[in-house]
Amino acid sequence: MLLVDDRALPDFKGIHTNDPNAVVIGLAPEHFHYQILNQAFRLLLDGAPLIAIHKARYYKRKDGLALGPGPFVTALEYATDTKATVVGKPEKTFFLEALRGTGCEPEEAVMIGDDCRDDVGGAQNVGMLGILVKTGKYRAADEEKINPSPYLTCESFPHAVDHILQHLL
Repeated sequence: MLLVDDRALPDFKGIHTNDPNAVVIGLAPEHFHYQILNQAFRLLLDGAPLIAIHKARYYKRKDGLALGPGPFVTALEYATDTKATVVGKPEKTFFLEALRGTGCEPEEAVMIGDDCRDDVGGAQNVGMLGILVKTGKYRAADEEKINPSPYLTCESFPHAVDHILQHLL
């Protein structure tokens, strides 16, 4: 059962969904309503695994902040007494896979992001430096929500890149 944005469906080409044996959740606001979530709930109760592309709490749209897939994944986990397999941020595997083949160790890498927990916290959990930018979905005092705190907090992505070029290379 693919609860993903229609634009992501080509990534799942060849996967048959007429008799689902797993629930895959990504960012798909059009699918997050009672009837669909209840179908997912029933599949999970019957033993299907729950796979989350990520568990972002919220994201930024043109009209403001909106719920991400995380709250829906968490609701299904709670209702079915199961735990999702998360394949994206903030999981360590996600960051290590991003580095695989680059010849770069985590200690040599920097993550710049606007999500303190998923971008910066996830990166720092594998040994990368995390720079939080005050753009996108950043909210005041986000940097206080993780321990350790971000390596640096910058006003924007270009400011973060300038810092890297001037102080880390």
